[in-house]
Amino acid sequence: MGGFRSSVWDPILIVSQILTMQSVFYVTLGSWVYVMDCIADTYRSLDQLFAYEALQIKQFQGRLILIAYVLNAFTGALGLWYIVKRTKQCLDFAATMHLLHLIVCWAYTSHFPWTVTWWMANTVSIIIMTVLAEFLCMRTELKAIPLGPKADL
Repeated sequence: MGGFRSSVWDPILIVSQILTMQSVFYVTLGSWVYVMDCIADTYRSLDQLFAYEALQIKQFQGRLILIAYVLNAFTGALGLWYIVKRTKQCLDFAATMHLLHLIVCWAYTSHFPWTVTWWMANTVSIIIMTVLAEFLCMRTELKAIPLGPKADL
């Protein structure tokens, strides 16, 4: 079977990409939150990643975490571009990462996240991550495939 991409469903590839992207999501989010904590010289806690109450727009600490979420959307898009490499799958993977993040936050706090700020931060993150990743993947997919030197006729 020839062609650029195989259309065969490969669950092992999909699950490994999901696990890899979830790892990228948390490593980069944790790194961005750490950078924001160092800049502001504030406390460091897992609550900053998993407790929805930490995302408070009225508090300086909460605004820094919001900035970390936005920056994480950009690095997540780069991860999607490097790992998934498919324009059509960017929204699926971005939504899956954030759905799994919702479940982890819910399990961590034992409460469903009800704050508008948490939902807005994650929605904006999904949008930025998807649009930028689709742009990057599309540019890569549309590159001309070199077929070799042109023969002079």
